[in-house]
Amino acid sequence: MNDNIIMLQTIDRYLDGTMLPDEKQYFEQLRKNSPEIDQMVVEHSLFVNQLEGYGNTKNLKSNLEDIHNKLLMSGELVATGKLVSFQTKIHQIYNRYKRDIAIAASVGGAIALVISGLFTYFSPVFSNNKLQQLSMEFDALKRKQQVQTSIINEVKSKIPKNVSLISGGSGFLVDTKGFIITNAHVLKGNSAVVLDNDGHEYNADIVYVDSQKDLAILKINDEDYKPLKSIPYSISKTNVDLGEEIFTLGFPKNDITYTQGYLSSKTGLNGDTSTYQIQMNSNPGSSGGPVFNKNAELIGVLSSRQMQADGVTFAIKSKNLYTLIEDLKREDTSIQKLQMPIASVIKGKERKLQVKKIENYIFSVRAYNKVK
Repeated sequence: MNDNIIMLQTIDRYLDGTMLPDEKQYFEQLRKNSPEIDQMVVEHSLFVNQLEGYGNTKNLKSNLEDIHNKLLMSGELVATGKLVSFQTKIHQIYNRYKRDIAIAASVGGAIALVISGLFTYFSPVFSNNKLQQLSMEFDALKRKQQVQTSIINEVKSKIPKNVSLISGGSGFLVDTKGFIITNAHVLKGNSAVVLDNDGHEYNADIVYVDSQKDLAILKINDEDYKPLKSIPYSISKTNVDLGEEIFTLGFPKNDITYTQGYLSSKTGLNGDTSTYQIQMNSNPGSSGGPVFNKNAELIGVLSSRQMQADGVTFAIKSKNLYTLIEDLKREDTSIQKLQMPIASVIKGKERKLQVKKIENYIFSVRAYNKVK
């Protein structure tokens, strides 16, 4: 039997959960060590999802046709060539068939339009709505803030009264004077606060936003902020090798969270060369979080995840940070002294020590609209 067929059969068993625990553990290690196999798993998963979507669409079309035929047979609709006219009011039909999700399809030529729309919705074409940004929206932020009451309310919050949090995510220092990088989509308001790993809250100015790169720069502007002496990690200008182990820190929860994975592709969705594809679980609130390699060199910024493939996450390549900073310096000559770290002082250290040294440089970002 062809090796590719055997591999596809193995991937099928992995995806449908029929592998034995030992076999699954071995296969997951194989994915980690072989980017080619990992990519096959991702692509096959997407293919299976698309087939299921197509099958669901076919079933729905068949159900719509059955409903239409029942209406014709009951006399509630009268077929006149290709046109269909009502004998009863629409609301009477709805009351009788309201459990059928496509009852509107029985309204004349709407049948063709509805089916066409459903095929468009379920068609196996990649689009932006299959990417989920990893920012946290208002409702989740509100619940998060309520849980954090014991931390935030020990001191007066710096978020003005009578304003609402809109969005949030994570960020990290690139200069000890308080310059923080995050995603542009994290900052849906015109003002922001940031919280450090100990729950201390600081006012921050939104200094620069580049929506095209999906990157933004904040500057802590708070007398309570004490600049740190130095930044322990560096920011890489070079690409990462396939299969390289990576890790990230961020705030999808109330406290800082560590997650690890590996680089599964040097390009993002549809071959996007500005991003990496990473095999790693990610959750809302992680947007703007730093991605490090084993040497604690920052290689990317978390931004989004694939909705139809488990564990497929995308990160903006770190080399984009250098062009972002240069663009900012051209616009604002007052910050020429902003210098990003160029050497990792924790290279070669044990991972637990690296994380301990880094976590105080990672922030939770909260955006709100301030009335001007």
